[in-house]
Amino acid sequence: MNMLPSRPSLSKTAGKCRVMLVDDSLVVRGILRKILMSDPEIEVVAGVGNGKLAIEELDKNEIDAVILDIEMPVMDGITALPLLLEKKPDLVVLVASTLSLKNADISIKCLQLGAKDYIPKPTTQTFANDEDGFKRELIGKLKYITQSIRDQKTAAKAGPASLPQKGSASLTPSASASEQEFSLRPLLSVRPEAIVFGCSTGGPQALAEVLRGARGKLKQPIFVAQHMPPLFTKSLASHLERGSGIPAKEGEDGEVVKAGQIYISPGDYHMEVLTKGKDKIIKLSQTPPENFCRPSVNPLLRSVAQAYGGKALCAMLTGLGSDGSQGAKDFVDQGGTIIAQDKQTSVVWGMPGTVAQAGLCSAILPLKSILGALDKVANAINPKLGVKL
Repeated sequence: MNMLPSRPSLSKTAGKCRVMLVDDSLVVRGILRKILMSDPEIEVVAGVGNGKLAIEELDKNEIDAVILDIEMPVMDGITALPLLLEKKPDLVVLVASTLSLKNADISIKCLQLGAKDYIPKPTTQTFANDEDGFKRELIGKLKYITQSIRDQKTAAKAGPASLPQKGSASLTPSASASEQEFSLRPLLSVRPEAIVFGCSTGGPQALAEVLRGARGKLKQPIFVAQHMPPLFTKSLASHLERGSGIPAKEGEDGEVVKAGQIYISPGDYHMEVLTKGKDKIIKLSQTPPENFCRPSVNPLLRSVAQAYGGKALCAMLTGLGSDGSQGAKDFVDQGGTIIAQDKQTSVVWGMPGTVAQAGLCSAILPLKSILGALDKVANAINPKLGVKL
């Protein structure tokens, strides 16, 4: 099993990841400080109790990342977030949220406003259940996202030489001139009957952008595995429905799949698609996590490939780690097509990068091009004869 390293390394030339903690609870700040300072590549340089103080602190310290509470006196997190990013546009902001539907909605809003990701707010129960998992998630997100931002800044300074190079068949791989060439597979040879999205860090924003103009274009059932806790996936479904105009909901165990519907894997459940007679049926389970994830992209991809006999299309979007890589192999072995988001537009090029490097993709494209590619493949009678991405 490909697993997310518990201690990813930052570039030595850029130094430590400098973090500010913003929470009105001294206890929470103390817990977070202890966890973060256990990693030699992270330094907690400030801790404050409200958003107003956080904004002032940006003038006093060089800060790479902020862990931002939502509910605070004087100035709350959602008010402070755009002001923090106005002062420092490349600031990595992780929202710390308690697991409630209200805070799930606010966290999704924070992602729209520029937060890179969220973490569950640490509690005594968090550590009783999975202290190592929480530590791994927090440190991993901070370091991977920070390094990704640093890489993008370096590429921007380097100029045209580091921009994506034109690939064969009018594809645009994300590899720069100094990176390896990627082997691309042929496109799906029949019209797909299902579409799958796999994503994690940065996924809600990427999904919203891809699906914003998808109404009337993507008419197949759409299945989404996004790494999120319970309640957050319900909020994500509502958010995607408002933005896309396509009905969206958490998948329910035993329900019959319908065309023109978005099905989200519920938090803490794997979602699969099974065949029952002439129908396709949603199956939910709490079998063990894969790649530390539940929901995981792997079981969804495997099941869709089996249920639709390879007549399926997948977009692997931004995400931390390598979840989905094993399911992607089964997916393409059955005849399915995978399009991966490129490195330049991914918050973290983990999940799409792993699939691309394994030679499982038919295209590696910037986020803004993915809907057009999906539309062309999804609505072509014979993609081999007429589709150029």
